[in-house]
Amino acid sequence: MRFYGGKAPVNKILMKGNEAFGEGAIRAGCRFFFGYPITPQSELPHYLAWRLPEVGGLYLQAESEIAAINMVYGAAAAGVRVMTSSSSPGISLMMEGISYIACAELPCVIVNIMRGGPGLGNIAPSQADYFQAVKGGGHGDYRLLVLAPASVQEVLDLVGLAFDLADKYRNPVMVVGDGILGQMMEAVELGPAPEVKLPPKPWATTGTAGRKTRNIINSLYIEPEELEKVNLRLQAKYRQMAEEEKRWEDYRMEDAELVLAAFGMVARIAKAVVDRLRAEGIPAGLVRPITLYPFPDGAFERAAGKARAFLTVEMNAGQMVEDVRLAVCGRRPVYFYGRTGGMLTTVAEVAARAREIWEGLK
Repeated sequence: MRFYGGKAPVNKILMKGNEAFGEGAIRAGCRFFFGYPITPQSELPHYLAWRLPEVGGLYLQAESEIAAINMVYGAAAAGVRVMTSSSSPGISLMMEGISYIACAELPCVIVNIMRGGPGLGNIAPSQADYFQAVKGGGHGDYRLLVLAPASVQEVLDLVGLAFDLADKYRNPVMVVGDGILGQMMEAVELGPAPEVKLPPKPWATTGTAGRKTRNIINSLYIEPEELEKVNLRLQAKYRQMAEEEKRWEDYRMEDAELVLAAFGMVARIAKAVVDRLRAEGIPAGLVRPITLYPFPDGAFERAAGKARAFLTVEMNAGQMVEDVRLAVCGRRPVYFYGRTGGMLTTVAEVAARAREIWEGLK
């Protein structure tokens, strides 16, 4: 495995999802990781514990998730590419620090391999952290860019994009997966490690060399007028994200009248459902959000022009379905099917629900 850095020519190798998160970060120029082990993401820090020293980086296991996210704050303020990872309860512990990082406008990448909840829940796969990720799980008016890969190859690719977006907007980026994506193994294309040129960061706290004054990075603004100016600047940035960074995949949408909506691993199940329904003569299609924030509402708004109904499929009690309903804006009915507690929905279950909906439209 130790030729992952591109020292040998590689076409495809078998790789676990959690390892791909780590390798994608290294290929993106990340050289610092601070985190804490929690199932089902522990292979990610384990992988980086030996890979980062190979490329001159630093791996440090913090004493807690709270400590880890504050270490990320410090490293990001110094201008380096830095990442942390955890699973659902651990991400909850990080929320205060994430809000600080967002207000301080620091770029970093946070990986959440979601598990069953609420509470300690279990270690089975889930998508129940959607609200936490896209609505801002911490305090204040802030947003994270949120990416949702659906394959191990896409993990590798989207982690690189996450670091680029973090630097572009000086904003934390969260990449969400689940226990299936983290634990499964798939063939991925690696090839030689790319040459990474990091953008200049004149705002970083790197001392006063070449400057008369030192940079100060802060998220505390006592005067309300000053904090409002910060909020207005942040909201303008979020509007720019919404205009420029929406990403999604259309699958068999050219004449779709029954549109499924799903993200991450569930979208792969939804594709199989679409194929099964098509074989039965039902004109089904899929819209898969790749960015959960900004949400690709335009894709659903356009789909509503031909679609007769939507079915949102998630491994939770119904979270992304609210954004689908907002995007469709009452033009078409939006139904939901989900499993909770770490239970994985099946092709047969979703197809049966889709047939019920289709019969009701006749």
